[in-house]
Amino acid sequence: MQEVRLTGGRPHRVLAGHPWVYRTEVTGIPGDLEPGAIVDVLDDRGRFVGRGYANPASQIFVRILTRLKDEKVDRAFFRRLLETAVAYREMFVHDTTAYRLVNAEADFLPGLIVDRYGDYLVVQTLALGIARRQDLLADLLEELLRPKGIYERNDVSVRGLEGLEQVKGLLRGTLEKPVVVEENGIKLVIDIEDGQKTGFFLDQRENRLAVRSLVKGARVLDCFCYAGGFAVNAAVAGAREVVCVDVSAGALALAREHGRINNVEERMAFREGNGFDVLRDLAAEGERFDVVILDPPSFTKSKSAVEGALRGYKEINLRGLKLIPPGGFLVTCSCSYHVTEDLFTAVVAEAARDTGRQLRLVEFRRQAKDHPMLLSTPETYYLKCGIFQVW
Repeated sequence: MQEVRLTGGRPHRVLAGHPWVYRTEVTGIPGDLEPGAIVDVLDDRGRFVGRGYANPASQIFVRILTRLKDEKVDRAFFRRLLETAVAYREMFVHDTTAYRLVNAEADFLPGLIVDRYGDYLVVQTLALGIARRQDLLADLLEELLRPKGIYERNDVSVRGLEGLEQVKGLLRGTLEKPVVVEENGIKLVIDIEDGQKTGFFLDQRENRLAVRSLVKGARVLDCFCYAGGFAVNAAVAGAREVVCVDVSAGALALAREHGRINNVEERMAFREGNGFDVLRDLAAEGERFDVVILDPPSFTKSKSAVEGALRGYKEINLRGLKLIPPGGFLVTCSCSYHVTEDLFTAVVAEAARDTGRQLRLVEFRRQAKDHPMLLSTPETYYLKCGIFQVW
């Protein structure tokens, strides 16, 4: 086993449980190190820290797989981790046929995403070390779950940081369309080949369910609605009208289809346009909504862009608050790791202050339980969802 050592005289997050070791944190990189190979990480005194796959071309040089010195990283190792991931979902995931099966670092498989949509699995391998083992993982997933098909959605730009190309296509079995799943009694059509992320925003499942208690008899605005996940939940739960807003005509068409197959289309309206502009226009038109849901795409992919992202979050929340009468509700989300919970709540509070409104926190939610988080790895906590009553 080839070895690398941590530099001395500085703190290292890996010693506190974080799974990443950056290239700047190690010395003694073997000249013949094969990209994606398994290496041992030692501290500056030569003591074993962990074992993981290395990529000399990446800033994240090693991703830790195990901290047990005697544990082999072989086929049996990956099968055990997949079995553990499956058992976790059997414990916590209910009333749905669509969920995240493997959540990368949080399931101790760095760089690996596996989502289940009914009889199909969608795989992303986002790090070189796991990408080299994709065929092995596909074999194991077939053994454990017997899906009709396994599809790879490796058409994401982050793979470029690992020196990997973007690619998508069928890995195993077949793909029969349409792929229809159920989530808390609602039918959803999933575009595995071209949909957002791996086909749908699974991480909001529990938050979509939480919104149902707010909307009976209400007029609801779902801004940045994508395929209408929140909107359909609101309509099914008894909202008298739900207005769906998205910049994508294709997304609105899918939202309309979801309304149709769940028999609530007659209570759904659709408005194509940029969310920022539509929020402004609705206020100018004197529109009011009992519940406003804001679930925008990530406004920042890097720490350097946080300041601009906060301005964006403040603007949409300020505009959303102007549409809500006293006693109504604001459901507002951020899916950026770099915008922390404290920053996000502070910017929502600023928006309330600037509009002369008071906010009463009903609850603050996070990503669904099938997207677990590691306390040692703050990067695994990214989705924030605040539910506020507005006065």
